Amino acid sequence: MALSKDKKNEVVDEVAKLLADSRMTVVAAYQGTPVKALQALRRQAKENGTSVHVVKNRLVIKALQQNDTFKDVDTSALNGMLLYAFNSEDEVAPAKSLDNFAKKNPTIEFVGALTAEGKFIGKDDVKALASLPSKNELIAQVVATLISPVNDVMNGLSGNLHALLDGVEAKASN
Repeated sequence: MALSKDKKNEVVDEVAKLLADSRMTVVAAYQGTPVKALQALRRQAKENGTSVHVVKNRLVIKALQQNDTFKDVDTSALNGMLLYAFNSEDEVAPAKSLDNFAKKNPTIEFVGALTAEGKFIGKDDVKALASLPSKNELIAQVVATLISPVNDVMNGLSGNLHALLDGVEAKASN
């Protein structure tokens, strides 16, 4: 069923708002992906704050042209059956969500992404982003790195204390 002009304008406005709020919008081809799989993708992506939408490319291009940040973006890659993953909190989350899903559903392929600065990056850059650790993983790695010297000192002191106690105990038993 075709959308009415009013409904199309509503969709364009919604996409324009999502684009403006999103830190990274990942674009992927989904041709051959079953509807149930797309529904599962939407549920999985929602867990990390990513919303996945299937929108006509023509309407997305109109939404891009409405926004000053995106009006000069090259839209030549926006053709075919595409889905758009938006996330307003994390740049890497949409790419990770789609990448994790694509491991089980190879019909999902990256096309590129729109950055918050209004640049279109290619699929290779998106794949590189998807392979990065998440924000929480990076924080855990930094904390582990910072606490490592403290643990080393504690282990060293603990080892010396045990050796001293063993020596005292051996002297006491003589």
